[in-house]
Amino acid sequence: MHPSTFISPRSLFLMAFCATAAVLAAQSPATSVAKKKEKPPILFVPTACELIDAFPGLKFDQPLAIVTAPGDTSRLFIVEKTGRIQLITALDSDHPRKQLFLDLTHPANATLVTEGECGLLGLAFPPDHATSRRCFVYYSLKLEGALHQRLSRFTLSTNDPSSADLSTEQPLFTQKDPASNHNGGDLHFGPDGCLYITVGDGGAADDKFDNARYINKGFHAAILRIDVDKKPGSLPPNPHPAIALDASGYAFYAIPAGNPFIGATTHHGETLDPKTVRTEIWATGLRNPWRISFDLPTGRLFCGDVGQNLYEEIDIITPGGDYGWSHREALHPFTTGPGKDKEPADFQPIAPIFEYPHTVGLSVTGGVVYRGKRFPQHREKYVFADYVTGRVIALKDEGGKTWSDETLAQEPGIAGMGLDPRDGEVLFANLATGQIKTLKLKETPNTRP
Repeated sequence: MHPSTFISPRSLFLMAFCATAAVLAAQSPATSVAKKKEKPPILFVPTACELIDAFPGLKFDQPLAIVTAPGDTSRLFIVEKTGRIQLITALDSDHPRKQLFLDLTHPANATLVTEGECGLLGLAFPPDHATSRRCFVYYSLKLEGALHQRLSRFTLSTNDPSSADLSTEQPLFTQKDPASNHNGGDLHFGPDGCLYITVGDGGAADDKFDNARYINKGFHAAILRIDVDKKPGSLPPNPHPAIALDASGYAFYAIPAGNPFIGATTHHGETLDPKTVRTEIWATGLRNPWRISFDLPTGRLFCGDVGQNLYEEIDIITPGGDYGWSHREALHPFTTGPGKDKEPADFQPIAPIFEYPHTVGLSVTGGVVYRGKRFPQHREKYVFADYVTGRVIALKDEGGKTWSDETLAQEPGIAGMGLDPRDGEVLFANLATGQIKTLKLKETPNTRP
């Protein structure tokens, strides 16, 4: 800009917005290193809504997930990337309170890793939580100097049902990780009672470690589905160094009999030994699935998958589905990865329901289906966000073939979303500001006092 050019207040805002977006891109829990060098994101766009603090006075340390326990409408769990899980109590009062639920800043015999895209990434409670008192956590750690991603089970304290007992930790698997980015780490129990887990492609860029095209290399580039109750009919997992075993040599989880890759002998045109297949996999071909959610009335599983250099995508996950990475980025051929030469003969990727280019946003945060009452015009729409540009977008299913989009609000830093257990309104975890936000209509000149 020329020095003599007048800078309006709105221009100052836009300049600040760009600077904030650049910082957010560098701090994103889901954005790869490659994206930090991209062109600047677009600027402010007019919106009808804004995000406001849902719990004034309560601050959090880099919140990235909002979790509820089954049947519990008076409490909310906030996962902090830096290693703690906070509990908001007394939701139905005028003064909700915050207290510590679990502190993983110093895990036993390990070091918590929080730099970059690592950290405490996920939390989920099983359907029988009220009686079993269990919860499951996903986090990044160093063991003997090497980075790993771990899924663990914890039990609530016998003295305090509002806190988890750190000494009860039981790892289920601890996957060695070649790079610090693309860790997934979201956890949700589905309507079937199984635990669904998101895992990225191992990190770096361009699927450097060539994990995404395979179902027999490790816990990578997929959504996993496991049976933490080891119900009758479920199967033991195939051997892998990452899996923790009990004194009798058995894993602490099982494989649901309906998982799609049990007994698979081929994938992408290559012959496989079915004993090497990661039968935990429910869907594959995902780069960095950053936040999933079930829409319970329909059973649909939505996923936001972070793209490489050009596109972000929203998927509906189906069992056995292949979502294309690293042969494709969203709907487009990906020509710089290990699979650049040609697509396999049996390659049948499932198209995303929605993609957007990097002129709109740089790092998708998967969201939730809205079924609240505050915004009846948006009921049954899928609401998600872009972490860097801050766009909060609602997708409407137009008869099952296409999805229309509308930008509702704009606030950078949204790293996770959830539903308020009191009324079903959408809650937003702003990692940058340390707040839990909610959506409201902007005031117009006619409504201001």
